[in-house]
Amino acid sequence: MGADALSLSYRNRELAYLVAVGVITAIGFASVYISRKSHVSAASLTYALLFFALYLVAHVVARWTVPNADPYLLPLAGLLTAIGLTEIYRLGPSNALKQGLWVIIGVAVFAVALLALRHDYRVLENYKYLFGLGAIGLLFMPLLPGIGQTVNGARLWVHVGGLQFQPGELGKIALIVFLAAYLREKREVLAQGRVKDWGPLLVIWGGAMLVLFATDDLGSALLYYGIFLAILYVATARIAFVAAFVGLFLVGAVAVYQGTPHVRERVVNWIHPWTTHKVFCPLTGTMTLRQDCTSYQEVQSLYSIAHGGYGGTGLGAGTFTNTQGHPLIPYLSTDFIYSALAQELGLIGAAALLLVYMVFVLRGFRVSLGADDGFSKLLAAGLTFGFALQTFVIVGGILRVIPLTGITLPFVSYGGSSVVANFLVVAGLMLVSHRANSVGRG
Repeated sequence: MGADALSLSYRNRELAYLVAVGVITAIGFASVYISRKSHVSAASLTYALLFFALYLVAHVVARWTVPNADPYLLPLAGLLTAIGLTEIYRLGPSNALKQGLWVIIGVAVFAVALLALRHDYRVLENYKYLFGLGAIGLLFMPLLPGIGQTVNGARLWVHVGGLQFQPGELGKIALIVFLAAYLREKREVLAQGRVKDWGPLLVIWGGAMLVLFATDDLGSALLYYGIFLAILYVATARIAFVAAFVGLFLVGAVAVYQGTPHVRERVVNWIHPWTTHKVFCPLTGTMTLRQDCTSYQEVQSLYSIAHGGYGGTGLGAGTFTNTQGHPLIPYLSTDFIYSALAQELGLIGAAALLLVYMVFVLRGFRVSLGADDGFSKLLAAGLTFGFALQTFVIVGGILRVIPLTGITLPFVSYGGSSVVANFLVVAGLMLVSHRANSVGRG
């Protein structure tokens, strides 16, 4: 009776938080609509109502399949999705509709994952090599002629008919499953350094890295490498392994910098975004200031953040177009949506957004610490660290902490494949959490 009551309280807490998120979403959409139209319309609240109904469905599925799961993960994901959808709606209502459709698909995938794996998700261990090869296949897809597309200097996208997506987002999940399963099985013998034990791990991981370097995708290369090192350290607790691979990464990074113009350009724009003298602009073939050419996005993004000040301009009141109506920051709703939020919400709002991410990461690592078997612990740690590192890489690039990359801000940026992949992250963490809490009570 007591255990059942506690199980129910988990889901009731989750429902209460989702109601709060729904209210915040309604206020956000109403604020944007008032700013754009000077009045509130029922249309402005439709998104909020559909959003709440969608997450209510996700809650019902979670209540049935994982009643003992962490009650904070789904509301935190809902809050991040609401923030992103509100800002995307403010930047372009048509994109908000597309993003809303992707959120529906993401919730559907979340529900299917919970339903399919509710009995024992550890069955995924039996297919670790398929997940490893699948990860390489998904990363390789953008290199295929006819369907692969280069966007903003990196070949990450696949275009099939009217559908455009980044298969690498799903490849990331597949690679985490492979690493968690393989390292759980081999972590004791890896310390002996035998080639036959390291071989499959290095082949799968090395193939993934080669494909990422071939696509000129510095951000995803850093993300995958970081995930690999994090799971390796959690599995072996050997800092020497991590140090050795960090050294290899630095050597590889220097080689890529020397041999890849796209990467070299990103690093130069990071270190010297502004120039007082004209330099050659490869985009126009003329001499101009760097801030008017290759570093234009980074510079305009920094201006946007600075314009927000402490309190922001308010939702819907930011300046993102010039007098001719052209966007000041290209790819604003994808790569630079944090800059838009920082302008309209200010330092206080942008910091609050990062705190939401920090709470999500905290809950994820708590799930990993509570797991009672190696695969579950490594899986939760890998999913959480990947989520955290992806957030750091994109925000760090926008704030000039590291070179700018083209990956998306989880749950917030416009992009369907990213939304679907992150819902799988939430499903995985909730499955691990449910099992750990159920075993602890049993």
